[in-house]
Order: sequence, then structure tokens, then C-alpha cells
Amino acid sequence: MHTLATLCHSRHASLFTSIAMACLWTFFASAHVVGFLQGGDWSYLLFCAAETLAALFFIVRSAPVSVSTDAGDWLLAIGATFAPFLLSPADMAIWPGARYLLALGSLLQIAGLLSLNRSFGLVAAQREIKTGGAYRVVRHPLYASYLISLSGYLLANTSPVNGVVYVLAMLMLVARLLREERFLSTDVRYRVYMRQVKYRLLPFIF
Repeated sequence: MHTLATLCHSRHASLFTSIAMACLWTFFASAHVVGFLQGGDWSYLLFCAAETLAALFFIVRSAPVSVSTDAGDWLLAIGATFAPFLLSPADMAIWPGARYLLALGSLLQIAGLLSLNRSFGLVAAQREIKTGGAYRVVRHPLYASYLISLSGYLLANTSPVNGVVYVLAMLMLVARLLREERFLSTDVRYRVYMRQVKYRLLPFIF
């Protein structure tokens, strides 16, 4: 297991991951730009902008003090990060107005990314602990934004494929969050932060 994690953390694996993300992003962005041009749904562009910002921050992320060597953390991180790129526009919508939920989630995602800045990373790692901005409300505003935006996306673009991607993405997101906190809580400063900000994703709920 440690061997797999070490391999994932190597320079060659990092390059491969970046190339894979770029390829998936290209197909993802193309599909949503076409969807916007055909139907005029502006939420597609906002969703693309949020995912593009995440990809850019991944590229310019700062070097961590320490990073998890658990292979499970790496597999969950890669799966949860790439999953949204498998979503595609659909003709059917359970709730067409969910595009506004998608827009809200995308805006929150952008706010979370700006708060995190270069401390953004793929897998759990010890970097500068962020406590300002959206991180004053919940401990994982970026994951909260994904919960909102992906839920809105599925409701506005309902298809079997999107449904499967959504379920898998949510399961990986929660598992990733819990494993990430287990790793970060080895730092006394993060344990102090956990006492200050009690909720992970949704205020007063979880």
C-alpha cells in the first residue's frame, strides 16, 4: 500500500495525473461549451470556470510539509477529483431551476478555492492551515460546494450516467473527507481549528 502511495507521489506520476486531468478537462469543457451554445444555459460556463480554477490551483499548489502515504487516500482523492469531469449535459431535467443551485455551488467552489489558494492539493497533506474566508463557516467549504453544485447538476441534467457518477462522487467525497481529517488531526493546530469550526460540510447538520 505504501509503495502505491509513494509511486503516486513521484514526479512521473504527478505528471501523468496532470496530463490525465487535462485530457478529461478538455472533453468536459468542450461538452459544456457546446451545451451552452446550443441551449444558452449559462450555468454550464460557470461550472466550467469553477472546475478550471480547481485544475489551475492543482498545477500551482504549494509543496506540502508532509503528505499521506496511504494508498486509499490517493485512490479516493484521484477518483473524487476526476469524477465531475465525467458529467455531461442531458436533455431531461427533474428540476430545471436547479441550474441556480448549480450556479450557487460553483460560486461557493470559487470562493473556497480563493480562500485555500496555493494550499490546494490532490491528497491529504500538511500545508498552511486556512481559517479565513469560507473556512470560518465549515471546515471543508470546497467539498460543500461540490455537494451543492453536483446535486444541482444532476437535477438539471438527469441521465443514468450522470446519476451513477453523482452517487460515486458523493460516496468518494465523504470517504475522502473523513480520511483527510484523520490525517490532518495529527497536527495539534488542526485539532484546535476543529474545535473552533465544528461542522464539516453543512452548518448545524454535518
